[in-house]
Amino acid sequence: MPHPNEHQNGLMDIIKTQAKSLKPLLTELRRHLHMNPELSFQEFNTAAWVEDYLQKKLGLKTQRLANTGVVALIEGKGKEGNKVVGLRADMDALPITEVNDGRPYRSLNEGVMHACGHDVHTVSLLGAATILNTLSHVFSGTVKLVFQPGEEKLPGGASLMIADGVLQNPKPDVMIGQHVMPQIPTGKTGFRPGLYMASTDEIYMTVHGKGGHGAMPHFNIDPVLIAAHIITSLQQVVSRNANPAVPSVLSFGKVIANGATNVIPSEVKLEGTFRTLNEQWRTDAHDKITRMATGIAESMGGSIDIEIRRGYPFLHNNEELTNRCKNAAADYLGEDYVENLDIWMAAEDFAYYSQEVPSCFYRLGVRNEEKGIVNSVHHPAFDADEEALENGAGLFAWLAIKEMGK
Repeated sequence: MPHPNEHQNGLMDIIKTQAKSLKPLLTELRRHLHMNPELSFQEFNTAAWVEDYLQKKLGLKTQRLANTGVVALIEGKGKEGNKVVGLRADMDALPITEVNDGRPYRSLNEGVMHACGHDVHTVSLLGAATILNTLSHVFSGTVKLVFQPGEEKLPGGASLMIADGVLQNPKPDVMIGQHVMPQIPTGKTGFRPGLYMASTDEIYMTVHGKGGHGAMPHFNIDPVLIAAHIITSLQQVVSRNANPAVPSVLSFGKVIANGATNVIPSEVKLEGTFRTLNEQWRTDAHDKITRMATGIAESMGGSIDIEIRRGYPFLHNNEELTNRCKNAAADYLGEDYVENLDIWMAAEDFAYYSQEVPSCFYRLGVRNEEKGIVNSVHHPAFDADEEALENGAGLFAWLAIKEMGK
């Protein structure tokens, strides 16, 4: 009778072989998606395309959730009482105009671009589904494929998918997601157990004053000056109110003061973001931001309207699950190809899943300096090394197999 490890290693070799053979198809699929991006919650063609592949290529039944979300199940040889593993990919693109640098798969939808690698995520999950579908007679359990819309836009497609029942019938015991990282070379992955990514909230302020001639400021209430004091003073929320042990970021990226060199406007609009990794401090900070900005505006003779839109929660990687996945990745890729990640203050709506079920969100390396693939996500020249698609699909499938224990 073969040793269990021999059985596991045999499955790993099968998955690696299939992932390698699928690479030309995965590249073709990825280029199709990259050329046909759709914005958050508008992924109608993408969802139909994913459904078509799952139904016609793999013979799976699909379900629509949250309008443009697609869910399908791959059931193993024995599912009663066995583990349900959720694998998630996001499908939406960004409102960015892709650079015209001669790449043959440049976006055909002007002003919309897969600048965050969601095309890679979607195709990696299709590849993993293809592999797992051929092995359904081998494993015991169920794989829940979750193709999710709207990661890039509040309230986040994950929250809508959850509200629509994605974590029910059957409920996943764990959720696993991957995301490209252009700071990590192709062939490598990254993991971090515990706190990983920040919550994100959007801040909108309108400072009201009294406009007039710039040469006669004593007749005006200058909202530009008030706004400047607010931006500067609110930095104290992080530097003097936050626990130094709790990562926090407060940044303002948009200031609109439609005056002129000699015209003081009547209002100034500010937009920014607040991010942290502690829910109680998050709520307290909202209150401090509101009270401080209101006090400054009123003390200088003006007034202010403030809206803080609560966004995604912080992302927590379940320690036990993530360590299991990290060890499984080391088995699949080799220990030298698995990196430890630091806390990252960007946000990700996969966090909603992590608040509900044990979850693991890891990074897939897509950097290739020889090919000039070095740009960060959300950059108009972002690209992903397509050699990473082999690991994107194969590792995804391997983690599901390992987590089901078969």
